[in-house]
Amino acid sequence: MEGLFDIADDGAGAAPDKAGTLAGNAHTSAPLAVRMRPRTLEELVGQQHLLAAGSPLRRLVEGDQPMSLVLWGPPGTGKTTIASILSRQTDRHFVEVSAVAAGVKEVRAAIDGARNRLARTGQETVLFVDEVHRFTKAQQDALLPGVENRWVSLIAATTENPFFSVISPLLSRSLLLTLEPLTDDDVRGVLQGAVTDERGLAGQVELTDDTLDHLVRLAGGDARRALTYLEAAAGAALSTGETTVALEIAEKAVDRAAVRYDRQGDQHYDVISAFIKSIRGSDADAALHYLARMVEAGEDPRFIARRLVILASEDIGLADPTALTTAVAAAQAVQLIGMPEARLNLAQAVIALAVAPKSNAVITAIDAASADVRAGKIGPVPAHLRDAHYGGSKKLGHGKGYKYAHDEPFGVAEQQYAPDVVADATYYRPTSLGAEAAVKERWERLRRIVRGEGGR
Repeated sequence: MEGLFDIADDGAGAAPDKAGTLAGNAHTSAPLAVRMRPRTLEELVGQQHLLAAGSPLRRLVEGDQPMSLVLWGPPGTGKTTIASILSRQTDRHFVEVSAVAAGVKEVRAAIDGARNRLARTGQETVLFVDEVHRFTKAQQDALLPGVENRWVSLIAATTENPFFSVISPLLSRSLLLTLEPLTDDDVRGVLQGAVTDERGLAGQVELTDDTLDHLVRLAGGDARRALTYLEAAAGAALSTGETTVALEIAEKAVDRAAVRYDRQGDQHYDVISAFIKSIRGSDADAALHYLARMVEAGEDPRFIARRLVILASEDIGLADPTALTTAVAAAQAVQLIGMPEARLNLAQAVIALAVAPKSNAVITAIDAASADVRAGKIGPVPAHLRDAHYGGSKKLGHGKGYKYAHDEPFGVAEQQYAPDVVADATYYRPTSLGAEAAVKERWERLRRIVRGEGGR
C-alpha cells in the first residue's frame, strides 16, 4: 500500500530487512547518513534532556510502556532515528506512515490493523508518522481513535511548531518532546565516528582539521546534512586517489566555499556587530551580505532574529512603529518554519529595518530614566495617584484630587504624575525623523497640557 510500511518483528525485537524506510539500512549502497543511524538510545547524539532515567522516551523504549509522542525539532536532530530505535528495541509491531503519500484510507487501515492485532495476539503497535504537519485535519482526525483507545503508540515527527500544525485533540493526547539542534561538538563527534566506523567509511579517509571545521559549520546542527557532505567529500577524495580530504576537495565536493566564521569566536562578534551597524546605517546591501555570511556559516537563526528585535526598538523605535512588529514576525517565522526557508523572512526583515527611518529616542529615554532611578531619585508616589480601593485608604488621602483623564477636554488631565524629585525630568526626546515627527508634535502638545505649561 503506497505510503504505508508495515514492518514485522523477527522475534528478536528488531525489524528485518523488509519494505520500509527504517528497515534494511545496513547495505553498503545505502547513504552514509542511513548506515550511521544510531541503533540504541546510547548511540543517540545530543538530546540529553530526553534521555534521563525515567524520561518518557526511556520508558517507551526500555520499559515498553504504551504512550504517544510528538517529536518536534529541526531537521537532522534525531526524530526519525528515535523511531528507528523504537522499531529495533521494542517487542511491538512497527508501522510507518508517510505523511507525504498516505491518505485517510491508509491511516485508517493502519489503525484497524493495529486494533485487530491487539485483539488477536495481544501485540501492541507503534505507528510512526513522519512530517505529521503535512497531514490535513481529516488525516490527523483519523489518528485520534487509535491514540485515544491506545490501539497504537503514535510517534509523530514534525519540524514545524506543533501548536500551529497539529490539531489540539491529537496534541492533548500525546506527550510533546522538543529536540534541540545539535551542538558543534555533537556534529563533530558524528563526523569523526562516521570516518572510522565499519558501517561508515571504515577508515578509508582522513579529514584535515580545516575540513572537519568546514563540515561542522555547513551542518548547522543537522547530523544528516553533515554526513551527506562528508560522504560527498570522501567520495571526491577517493575518486582522485587521495586518502586525505583536504579543505579544497571538500569545498569543491559540496560546492560551498569555506566561510571563515567561528560561532563562538571573534568572527561571530565581528560579523554580528557589522550586521547591526549596517542596518543602523541604512545600508541594506551590506546588511544582507553579513546576513548571508552568518546563514551560510550555520549561525543560529534565532540569535539573528533576537538581534533584529532589539534593533527595532533601539535604532528605529517610533520613527517606524511597524519595525518592531516586522522583527517579531520574523522571529516567529524562524521558530515556525525553520531553516533554510526562514532565511527569506530574515532577509525581508533586514531590508525593511535597513531602509526604515532611524531614531534612538527609545533607548535614550529608558537609559535616562534608569540613570535617575539608580542615582536614588525615587520619590514617593503622589497621593492623588495612590491606590484608593482598599478600606481606610481615603482617610490617608489616597486618590484625593485625582482627575480622571477621560472626563477632561481632549482626554488629557493637567496634573502631576511623576514623583516630586523627577517632576521636571524629560526622558523621551523624539526626533523629527519618519513617523516620529508626528509623535514629536503630539508629545510636545500633551506634555504642555499635562504639566500646565499653557497651550493646547
